[in-house]
Amino acid sequence: MGLAPIELDEDIVRALSGVTTATLTTVLLKKGLRNVWMRGAKPIRPGQPRIVGRAFTLRFVPAREDLATPASWSSLISTRSAIENIPPGCIVVVDAMGLTDAGILGDILCARMAKREVLGLVTDGAVRDMDGVLDTDLPVWCAGAAAPPSVASLTFVGWQEPIGCGGVAVYPDDVIVADNDGAVLIPSALLDDVVEAAVEQERQEGWIMQQVADGHALPGLYPPNEENKARYEAWVKQQKR
Repeated sequence: MGLAPIELDEDIVRALSGVTTATLTTVLLKKGLRNVWMRGAKPIRPGQPRIVGRAFTLRFVPAREDLATPASWSSLISTRSAIENIPPGCIVVVDAMGLTDAGILGDILCARMAKREVLGLVTDGAVRDMDGVLDTDLPVWCAGAAAPPSVASLTFVGWQEPIGCGGVAVYPDDVIVADNDGAVLIPSALLDDVVEAAVEQERQEGWIMQQVADGHALPGLYPPNEENKARYEAWVKQQKR
């Protein structure tokens, strides 16, 4: 299977931990990327912490009766083997083709991922053993719960290769940010530029929120016209003193 993910710089993690996925989609839109938000991947509990990490990908294909059997769980190519290859600090992104009538992973596998210091799980599919999954405290973004095991609808075929999750192309080493609005992908090659622009946008929108709280009208403020841009830049300079 593919190589282990590149370790993510702590400064980048710190910066992106203060950036919402909503901000990231706007920044990426300005850079020409419209399809970065993974459809169907919703937080399983409110208030999950925002997570930032490299993608570690898992891929399922439609079930084939001779391959999708309980015996396949002991195969060298299995979700069990994949989990043992996940480095700490990664976010597992699973391509379940949007199928939600079988659970791709359950409480035991999620517990093992939590033990291996996986940051979270993002999938366009469903999980099973929901109460147990919640008890593991592994942050999960998924499309719901389903009682049947994965082999009822899916065949696991590999890890650390390009996948599609929620209609988004995900490559190993891409960066994932997930919060209450869902999960967003940042292409690895664009990471530095996106981080810089996203941090600046968060700062500017924080200033705009303060202006709104002070009673300023939206036209000319959001987005800012030249007068308000000058006011904002003066405020930034003052903050740096």
